[in-house]
Amino acid sequence: MNLSETLHSAIASILSNKLRSFLTMLGIIIGVAAVVAMTSLGEGTTEEIVGQIGSLGSNQVTVIPGRSRGVPGMPVFSRGGSNILKWEYYLQLRDFNLPGIKNIIAENTTAFTVTYGRESISTRVVGTTPQYPEVRNFNVDIGRFFDQKELDNAERVVVLGKTVAQDLFASPEEALGKTIRVGRMTATVVGIMEEKSSGFQDLGEQVFIPITTMQKRLTGSEYVQSITVQTETEEDLDFVAEFLETFFTNRLKDPEKFSIINQQDILDTINQVTGTMTLFLTAITGISLLVGGIGIMNIMLVSVTERTREIGLRKAIGARPFDILAQFVIESSLLSALGGIIGIILGILISEVISKFSSYPSIISVEAIIIAFSISVGVGLFFGIYPARRASQLDPITALRYE
Repeated sequence: MNLSETLHSAIASILSNKLRSFLTMLGIIIGVAAVVAMTSLGEGTTEEIVGQIGSLGSNQVTVIPGRSRGVPGMPVFSRGGSNILKWEYYLQLRDFNLPGIKNIIAENTTAFTVTYGRESISTRVVGTTPQYPEVRNFNVDIGRFFDQKELDNAERVVVLGKTVAQDLFASPEEALGKTIRVGRMTATVVGIMEEKSSGFQDLGEQVFIPITTMQKRLTGSEYVQSITVQTETEEDLDFVAEFLETFFTNRLKDPEKFSIINQQDILDTINQVTGTMTLFLTAITGISLLVGGIGIMNIMLVSVTERTREIGLRKAIGARPFDILAQFVIESSLLSALGGIIGIILGILISEVISKFSSYPSIISVEAIIIAFSISVGVGLFFGIYPARRASQLDPITALRYE
């Protein structure tokens, strides 16, 4: 028998038992579909998270009180608590004019009640500096952000998040020029921020005031919660981080009192964590491929037993052991390949359906599809060899007498 005849014989055998062939492929179908779906959703979610973090500003190094241990960005406050970073440190950094630094901002965030007329909501009030919109990539939609003069004079001006403006006024446009109460302080609305979400929170549920206004009129504290430096390029991040490490070590006399958070480190950590989770879940779902392979081997062993007389007849008319071996190996490989193709289609459909009805995006990975299909074919080859070898070694006389 040549290859085409062997292939034709294998296809005919599969089609003669359609239900059994489908049930044999079921394990492969489920395994490949699960691998493709999990990988697609995992890559989509990773890209979404990284994109959301990147949308909050790029090339940033942030200094916060306390020593960060474990996952970057999750500080453990120690040795002095949060009253570590003085306002004067921000002023010194701003006046350094260090090459590679584009902008520097300081931030304090505290919850206050914001009131206009009879409307009142509790929200986050962010005291910051005029460069905040550029550093955080969070722009003003209506009006303007407060300027350097208003910061220097600690003036009573406020910029509302879009959600806050909608809660306090009939429309955000009506808020401009109005006087509202922030905590115990009255302030004039000079701007409304654009509508934006970080994926974890609605950024419109914030209001922004000059940090000096917050210090002098609301909190009475001269400390800041964070200082963020935006670099000119990504290549400047490490240099700036080293400079900040030296700067704050010299002033605080203890490197355990503060942490330097590099945005790129956060993105790398997120990629690593989500990648590990996707790999872990894919490995679990890949067990279905192993189960499917065992199913193929069992069915092929049954098929060898059922076709013992056929094997004996073929050998009697001149079929070589290799011809018998090839026929059964091709048959098992076809079963797994067909199961892989159906599984790929099913996996793509599942990931698209989940993505459509949930907040999890899906990115179809060609690499994952190729790997899943290759593994499915490999499973068919591996688990088909033993039954095929057993069939090829049957004695023709004994096989012909088999009942």
